[in-house]
Amino acid sequence: MNTRFTALAVILCSIAFHSTTDAEDWLQWRGPSRSDRSPETGLLKSWPEAGPKQLWVNDKAGFGYSGFSIQGDKLYTLGLEGDSCFGLCLNADTGKEIWRNKIGEKFENRWGDGPRSTPTIDGKNIYILTAGGTLACVNAANGKKVWSRQMSEFGGKVPFWGYSESPLVDGKLVLCTPGGDEGSIVALNKSNGKLVWQTKDLTTKAHYSSIIAADWGGKHQYIQLLMDQVVGIDSADGSVLWTSPWEGKTAVIPTPIFKDGTVYVTSGYKVGSKAVQLDDQNQATEKWFQIEMQNHHGGVILVDDHVYGYSDRAGWSCQNLATGELAWNQNKREIRKGAISYADGLFYHLQENDGQVILIKATPEGFEEISRFTLDPQTEQRSPQGKIWVHPVICNGKLYLRDQEFIHCYDLKSK
Repeated sequence: MNTRFTALAVILCSIAFHSTTDAEDWLQWRGPSRSDRSPETGLLKSWPEAGPKQLWVNDKAGFGYSGFSIQGDKLYTLGLEGDSCFGLCLNADTGKEIWRNKIGEKFENRWGDGPRSTPTIDGKNIYILTAGGTLACVNAANGKKVWSRQMSEFGGKVPFWGYSESPLVDGKLVLCTPGGDEGSIVALNKSNGKLVWQTKDLTTKAHYSSIIAADWGGKHQYIQLLMDQVVGIDSADGSVLWTSPWEGKTAVIPTPIFKDGTVYVTSGYKVGSKAVQLDDQNQATEKWFQIEMQNHHGGVILVDDHVYGYSDRAGWSCQNLATGELAWNQNKREIRKGAISYADGLFYHLQENDGQVILIKATPEGFEEISRFTLDPQTEQRSPQGKIWVHPVICNGKLYLRDQEFIHCYDLKSK
């Protein structure tokens, strides 16, 4: 099989952290702190056979694998229509379109055309990175462009599956990874797009993971997984604080995890996972490396001291963060490869091949499937090599799912 198949998990594209995130909103890729953990409570603990009540379906979202950011009653995403990549704003309660504006040009790829990343909301603006490398700041109210830059301006070259990270907004900065000889990561002034710094000593090309922010060893830093290393960057000037080697293959996609000085990374193509321990001087030591957890895409989620997610090698799995050992794994494949999110003590798993949505209770002792239903309708226009790759989002008592031009909204509130 072509090792590039389905690497487009590119849908995973992108993150953003903001210290003032509203607990009821989902302002960025993977939500608060980029963890794919929703703060929602009072949600249904099981579903009818047909699934939770469907509130609306919008069938005009265009093509691509862009996820959702939500603030109040506004939902933001990206789509492709004709030769244009556009930003899209919908009413999150009704699915009615509020605006759509062109942001960039069409990106083509036989795994599926169109955008891959998730918009980042920050105050009155949203920040967008298209698959072709346009980074834009647009007005959240009407979609009008405030400023834009091209990744090529910073020496970047479009990766095989397109730029897929979501911009990280942190304080006065917006960050992303153009990659290349001029510096892998850039920090721009979020108000006007002017370059603040670029990592001149770090020049790995761009892949598909997204940056996270962390505070450790007296430093506010940015952590990114690249093809050849996982790195920590000083937020003040873009200097490299620490680095640890990573022998990525074909594509590195999942977002890093940080907890109490431990950095966790994983990728597919038979690579594995590892934990890096930072001391109080930001010296990095590899804590463990393990091949059982190989998350291609779809993401992994840390709950307490265990990581949960789908491994191409071991199936649906639970991994001890401290040791790397699997507490358990499910080899029978009743739960197949897909993207996950977490809310109110339960996992939401969207299978990439068939669109089945599965509600799962999981602890280090084992897991139980609670309910499942099949996403309907599904697109008839997806590339044969593409799948359902957009992560589930749980926000304001609702579940949002996407398959290309179809965006679905379900009521999760317990009555």
